[in-house]
Amino acid sequence: MTGASWGGERLDLDAYLARVGYAGDRRPTLETLRALHAAHSDAIGFENIEIVLGRPIPLDLETLQAKMVRQRRGGYCYEQNLLYAAALERLGFRVSGLGARIRMGDDKVRPVTHALLKVELDGTDWITDVGFGGEALLAPLPLRDGVEDRQGPWTFGLVREKETEAWVLRSLHDDGWFDLYAFGTEQRFPVDYAVFNHYISTHPRSPFTGRIVVQKPGNGLRRTLVGRELIRTRPDWSREVREVAPEEIPALLDAEFGITLSAADAEALVATYGR
Repeated sequence: MTGASWGGERLDLDAYLARVGYAGDRRPTLETLRALHAAHSDAIGFENIEIVLGRPIPLDLETLQAKMVRQRRGGYCYEQNLLYAAALERLGFRVSGLGARIRMGDDKVRPVTHALLKVELDGTDWITDVGFGGEALLAPLPLRDGVEDRQGPWTFGLVREKETEAWVLRSLHDDGWFDLYAFGTEQRFPVDYAVFNHYISTHPRSPFTGRIVVQKPGNGLRRTLVGRELIRTRPDWSREVREVAPEEIPALLDAEFGITLSAADAEALVATYGR
């Protein structure tokens, strides 16, 4: 579905592009798609802070702009990819939503809880996803079986599983291919993401309701903060791990992830972790 399905006409495009640091061509070309994906990924971190603070996660475009553009916060997959979809739509791309089942190296069947996007461009479908966190794509991938793409020092691939007919996004680790998530080509819409979002932001078994999860992909370094554990992963798969004190977290979020908290939110987060 194209047209106004992602709310692109309500997006403050200039403010969004300034937020992600993109000043390039605005025509809907593959070069623009690649550059915008990279710019968004570099500028806006993955975070679930509102959930940890016991707050709802609205997905209307005005709230997404207020949080991630004006307040310079981050967001998780629904927030980030809905904002990104509005920008792509506003720029003239043909965008549709997809849903994925997280794998992270496990073949257990999980519910559809992840949002990603598909862009149709010059007869080719491209997968683009700025909301997966630390091991996210740094550039779009063509939706083609067996494709492999080196993005900076990281390598990603797509395969079509014969037994499930699902597409599987993979990352090349030091010990071989690692399944990130599996997805189909059924279109998903903002109303679908609203349902998924309610589950993942409120269910006690959700990985995001009990502890902070903040992540940032990068060319030379992947950063992850889960609970109090800060992990920096380098392209050779060496890791630096340290425990973070609650009072360190607000400054660390700004320095490591580019996430700026208000004084009130910083105080609330430290208090939550001090319990």
